[in-house]
Amino acid sequence: MKKVISALILILILGSCTACGQADNRSGNMDFEPQSSRMKAICELATMDCYYHVVAKYFEEDAEGFWIWKKDKCFWVEYSGVVTIGIDATRLEIEVEDTEVTISIPPAVILDISVDEKSLTEDSYYIEHDSAPITAKDQTKAFEEAQKNMRDKAASDTTLLQNAQQRAQSLLEDYVNNIGDAMGKKYNINWIYLE
Repeated sequence: MKKVISALILILILGSCTACGQADNRSGNMDFEPQSSRMKAICELATMDCYYHVVAKYFEEDAEGFWIWKKDKCFWVEYSGVVTIGIDATRLEIEVEDTEVTISIPPAVILDISVDEKSLTEDSYYIEHDSAPITAKDQTKAFEEAQKNMRDKAASDTTLLQNAQQRAQSLLEDYVNNIGDAMGKKYNINWIYLE
């Protein structure tokens, strides 16, 4: 009787080990393919930060006083501005059909503009001698104009925008090829360039 019970227990143990082994084999053979969510994350990482030397200028004629005692407001601020350029990941689309991968990629755009705060010191501000007092509103207006000019300059730099798009495209292509290498597949990538 002990031999029969031992044999049954041994068969149950072997059966459960075999079942676990088969499940592992099936998961090892799962077919991975490029995923849209991962590609969008890659696009978010594939941004370029470009630094610009910016001068925010402000001039207002006859801002204070009257007749011959009139004073102008004149000042400027020098700082570094950072323009972040990349792909709008929400517009990226991917279709996978067997070994054909079609990626619709939008053009690179200006994602963000900011001030490098380390570049702003007391020495960054220059107020002309005999200028009328400068207000916070004047400074805000000068900064807004300088940021707009920096955005316009970066947006008109087609070479910079193309480089940002090519960088994202290269990283996406590497991602697809790495998945193909891991799965023993050769993916053919077709690009659709969105407007």
